[in-house]
This record gives sequence, structure tokens and C-alpha cells, in this order.
Amino acid sequence: MIKKIVITLLSIALLLFAINWYGFSTPTKDINSVSISPSKKPVVFLIIDSLMDEPMQKAMEEGRAPALTFLSEQGQYVDRVVSSYPTMSVTIDSTLLTGVYADKHQLPGLVWFNKEENRLISYGSGKMEIFHGGVKQVLKDSMSNLNQEHLSKNTATIYEDLDDRQIQSASINGLVYRGNQKHNLHVPRIASAFNLLPKDFTVKGPTLFSMGSLSQYSPDNNKHNRVWQDLGMNDAFTAEEITYLIQNESLPSFTLGYFPDLDHPVHENGPAEINGIEQIDQHLQTILDAFPTWEDALENMTLIVYGDSGQAIIGEDRNEAIIDLPALFEMYQLAELGELVKTKDQLALAVNERMAYIHLLDDNLTYMDLVSDLMDDPRIGFIAWKDEEKNYVTAEGSNQLFTFQPDGNFTDPYNQTWGMHGDLSILDLSTNDKNEMDYGEYPDALARLHGALHSHKGRFLIVDAKPGYEFIAEHSPTHVGGGGHGSLHAKDSLTPLLITGTDTQPAHKRAVDFKAWLLELIE
Repeated sequence: MIKKIVITLLSIALLLFAINWYGFSTPTKDINSVSISPSKKPVVFLIIDSLMDEPMQKAMEEGRAPALTFLSEQGQYVDRVVSSYPTMSVTIDSTLLTGVYADKHQLPGLVWFNKEENRLISYGSGKMEIFHGGVKQVLKDSMSNLNQEHLSKNTATIYEDLDDRQIQSASINGLVYRGNQKHNLHVPRIASAFNLLPKDFTVKGPTLFSMGSLSQYSPDNNKHNRVWQDLGMNDAFTAEEITYLIQNESLPSFTLGYFPDLDHPVHENGPAEINGIEQIDQHLQTILDAFPTWEDALENMTLIVYGDSGQAIIGEDRNEAIIDLPALFEMYQLAELGELVKTKDQLALAVNERMAYIHLLDDNLTYMDLVSDLMDDPRIGFIAWKDEEKNYVTAEGSNQLFTFQPDGNFTDPYNQTWGMHGDLSILDLSTNDKNEMDYGEYPDALARLHGALHSHKGRFLIVDAKPGYEFIAEHSPTHVGGGGHGSLHAKDSLTPLLITGTDTQPAHKRAVDFKAWLLELIE
């Protein structure tokens, strides 16, 4: 078995080398072919994957992050901003760009079960998941289906809203990019020859659209889009592309730039990682240096920096830290990643690191059949499911269910109202005699959990791990001794926001409130 895996990996490596060597250099798009005229002061919104408050503060205190220090001193530093759920980039960015949670935008997570297509979908959470999910299928899902098919067409992105108002925008390496404008992507000849991607690859995005080696404007970015550099899906590419737009006076009214690199060292080394923050800061310096002075930069653009999710520590003892769902459900027939569901399959496991969707494919199975298998594990923070009337939550150590639904007698800090009954302590909720409620270690828990429970079709449980632990399915990546996210917990959910060039803030400290705020800034 090991020999077979080694041979397969070597074959993939040779293929990737061939792609890089043969027909790979990306032709640059002519920025002058599009007449860019921002309606007012351009807004540049930078998403930094896994940027967290404490390590960023430490990097600034040690003098290792001069750009972030400058931005925090010149603008507003907002901490404890609530992310989406699950706390995975595709779901968070979908919420940020649509202004709604997953029950409306319908992007459930990095891995989820699509009942209509009868298969598990992975946008690429790890090398083995990509391999077993099928490289071609994962590429198609992540590069096209995510935006063109899976993201709800009933919910508009900020790019679509701006285009409807004849306001120009740009996406640089954004995972969620759907807009109204057609873009032809550059596909390496050998990739199309091996049928990994179609020769003619067209997507719909904002006015300007860059995505690594598939689409770029700066000629200098050919040095940042090689195979060993994640095909341009990296921080250096994003910074170079934004700098190029600035230098050519081509910033549209709104630009989103995604910086993915910090996520990896935090996964590997844990939430205290600051070396990656120092590297991020150097890219921010490059962008600021595109102006005569950094002060000039803030005079000429509204610059916003946001960390899209936090990470919780994953314990060092693998046997303790990893919640092995296939082992837990070994008595059931599990659906295979990369294959259509078979009649005999009983469960489908869609693991998003520290949370997971467990789909009941067998009509004879009940929720309580599975809950009974999960309830005794003290590493699981809660288990949730829904029916046509309510959402249900339980946890180890509680002898009473907690139920909730929208539009009730209790009001939360975001002016959302809820009907609630049962053990509120499961989600660390509190209330007063005025029927006002507050959240504890699960921020905006009811709206975010309701969003995930109603994010896609089918019968499924949600399981959410306590800090220190993460779930795995058969081919899931693990982060033992490092960091992980995905959970509803505050460790995964609360991140910082830096705002310069405006005195305004979102209505609430939540990613779901960003879109309305950004539209006001841009218009």
C-alpha cells in the first residue's frame, strides 16, 4: 500500500513539474483595456487568513510589524469581530460578500454533502482529500462550481450589487468572486491536455479579476505563480497585483485581496505563531510603499485589514486530540469521497476540521441513534440537528435538550429575536428579567448555528469540538500540536479588524454586517 501511494505521489509530482515547465507562463491581461474610474476614494479590503489579535499585538509590540502598527495607530483597531460558521474561509467569505449567513448563501463549508448531486464535495482541504476526491473534480468544484453553481443565486454578492450600480470592483485571489463580468482564464496547455481543466475556461466575476496563474495583470507576477508557490495563490502574488493596480492608477472603487499564507504556519505551529505575521507585514509594506509616503496611501485609499478566522490549539497527543469519526461509526457503511453515494451507504461524513456535518443517508436511522454514539465523548462541545419546527442542541453532561428558533421573546445583542427552551448552558447563553440574552464562549451562536443547520438539504447532525480537539474522516488533514478552526467557539470565531481612511464601522462587530457597511463606504 505504501509503495502504491509513493508511486502515485511521484507521478503527481512529475505531472506538476511538467505543467510548470511546459506552456505554463501566464500571459498578462492589459489593464488599459478596461477604463477604471473609481466613484470616490477607493476601498481596499484585505483578508488575512487566520490573523488573530494576541499574536498580532505581540508582533507589533516586538517591532516586527511596522505596517500593522502604522495602520492601528492611524485608524481604528476593532477586536473580537465575530466570524461566520463553520469558521472556514469559503463560508466566511461568502458571508462577508453577501451579508448573510449560510442558511441564505448556501455555502455550508469547505467540505459538505450535496444531496442533489449525491456526493461529498471538497474544495480542497488537504492533499489526500484532493487526491481521493479526484484532482479534476476538486479543481472544477473550487475554481468554478463554488461560485457559479453552489453559491446561492438568490443572494447577490457585493460585486454583483456594485456592477448593477455601475460601480467597478476587483477580486485578487478571492475564493468567492462571483460577479456579472465574463473572464477567460488562462489554462496551461498540459493541464487541458490531461483533461484536468477545460481548454476554454470562462467564469463570471467583478470588473478586474486575478486568480494566481489563471489570471493576472502584473507581468512581474510570473515569478510568484509557479507550482511550488501554489500556482500564485499566495501573499506575494496578491500584494504584487494590488501594487500594480496602484502604480497604474487602476484601483477601482472596491478591491478585495486575499492573503492565504499565514494559515499554514498557524496550523503547523499553533495560534502563538508570529513569524508569519512578520511576513504578512512585509507584503503590507509593499502596498503602502506604492505611494510617496504611507500617509499619502491613507489619503488616497480606504484600507481595511481583516482576519477571517481564529484558530484553537490542537493537543499534542494524537490519540486524545483527534476525534476519529470513521472509527466511532465503524458499524455503519460510510460514503466515499470522490464517489457517488451507493444504495448501501448509511452515513456521509463532511469534516471541517473542528466541526463536522454527519449526514444520515439511511432512512431507517434516527438522529438519536447517532447522538447516543456521540454523547459520551467529553471532547465534543455540542451536537445539533433540526426538524421543520425547531433547532435542537445537546451535549455531554446535560440531561436536558436546548431548543431554539428565530422570532421569539428573547432579544440578543444584535437585535435578533429567538424562541428558546431548555438547557441554555449548552451554548453558554444567559438571560435577564427583561428577556435580554447574551452570548458567552459561542459568539452570535444562535444565528450562526441556525445558518449552518439550514445551509443545505438533507438530514444531518452538526458536531462541534471543544478547544484542543478536531475531527477527522478517512482522508482529513490533521493538525496535532498545532492549530485548527471550523468550530463555533470564540477561539475560532473572534478576530481583529483594522480600519483606516474612514471613521465609520460596521453596524455590529460581525462579518455578516460588512457588506452593508462597505456599500455605504463605496457609494
